[in-house]
Amino acid sequence: MKIEDCLFFTLTGTARRASKFWKQSVAEFGITGVQGLVLNALSEQEPISSIQLGQKVQLDSATMTGILDRLEQSGLIQRMANVEDRRAVRITLTTTGKGVTDKLQHKLTEANQHYSQNLSAQELKTLKGLLAKL
Repeated sequence: MKIEDCLFFTLTGTARRASKFWKQSVAEFGITGVQGLVLNALSEQEPISSIQLGQKVQLDSATMTGILDRLEQSGLIQRMANVEDRRAVRITLTTTGKGVTDKLQHKLTEANQHYSQNLSAQELKTLKGLLAKL
């Protein structure tokens, strides 16, 4: 099989280009692309445990810990003890974090529209469906 016919090669290249595009889209906020996705997910549901947040954005606990450390150092999130489970930590946005996520929501919509502009609405729907099947 030629490399250009390999599904893994195609998906990896596409994922790299999409990641680079998103990273450039959020650079103005002083965060990484992954941090931007975590903040967006957190804005949908907070407070949330770090384990639930990691599951939501599909990151393992070691990766999540590093991301949360940097977001906390930047003053965008805060960790709070979970009164129901002392082993768990609840994550919330700070006031500054809420301001950033408000802008990120707009940026996420804008970036998605720009990145997929060469696809019709039906093609985009089909692509999302096919990717979900994989």
